[in-house]
Amino acid sequence: MHTNIYQIEIKKEYAAAIIEDLKLMDAIEILESPIPKWQQEESLKRLAAYNRHPSKGIEEDAFFKEIEEQDENI
Repeated sequence: MHTNIYQIEIKKEYAAAIIEDLKLMDAIEILESPIPKWQQEESLKRLAAYNRHPSKGIEEDAFFKEIEEQDENI
């Protein structure tokens, strides 16, 4: 069985209840791991760079298209 790991933010009360039900049915496992310090620092660095030069950013669709193209070339 292939395992996928996602980090999610729960925005609705009913969603939290559904996730709790999935946990109780042993369908999911909730992993609590802090975001590594290096990743937090890198994210802040990239956000600051974007805020200095927002015109260098790319649209979401263009980002995902670029990722798909990279995957195809692997």
